[in-house]
Amino acid sequence: MHTATFIASQLAKGAWVTLQITVMAEVLVLVLSFVIALMRLSPWRVVRWIATLYVEVLRGISALVLLFYLFFILPLFDISLSPMTTGVIGLGLTFSAYGSEIVRAALLNVSQGQRDAIRALDFGPVIALRRIILPQALPVMLPPLGNQLVELLKTTSLVSLITLTDLTFSGAQLITTLGQQTLIWCLVLAVYFLMAWPLTRLVRRYERHLTAWREQRQRERG
Repeated sequence: MHTATFIASQLAKGAWVTLQITVMAEVLVLVLSFVIALMRLSPWRVVRWIATLYVEVLRGISALVLLFYLFFILPLFDISLSPMTTGVIGLGLTFSAYGSEIVRAALLNVSQGQRDAIRALDFGPVIALRRIILPQALPVMLPPLGNQLVELLKTTSLVSLITLTDLTFSGAQLITTLGQQTLIWCLVLAVYFLMAWPLTRLVRRYERHLTAWREQRQRERG
């Protein structure tokens, strides 16, 4: 009984760290995704070039290598980050490169007729984005962003390699202490599933509502 309690306690602590990293990294992902997407749609070539370089470089770098660089190489230049900060920044940068493409595609999905109306009404770019473009783009971007959040949750396991005591690291410590490798890893898998499953269900439910909403709009137009 004592062993079971100890295992549950350690895995719960690791799961809490995993959730903290996921939430903080996702906030960074969303902010950077919108910023980079808007930069890629900028009328200024230099701004578009910088944003494109950001996306291509980060999509071409392994998340694990980026975490190692931030944690082990930056201290050589007198820049030291805590394991938690390193995990949040590393995963946030990596996933924002993909998230920005989701946001950009959703913004471009707004019909040309709507854009012509914006120009005809002489709306400023900020007002047009906030009141016309973004409300129409959000339903399109939310499902893939939700799926990305699930993937981010699972990818947090990489932070165990930079000494952060997340769920994966806690499982490895338990194996070192208690043995029972098969049991511990099965429990770790189960906990990851229990954390990811509600998010997956929410995304699928929203996708069904979105599909029904689109079909209704098409019937109304028809």
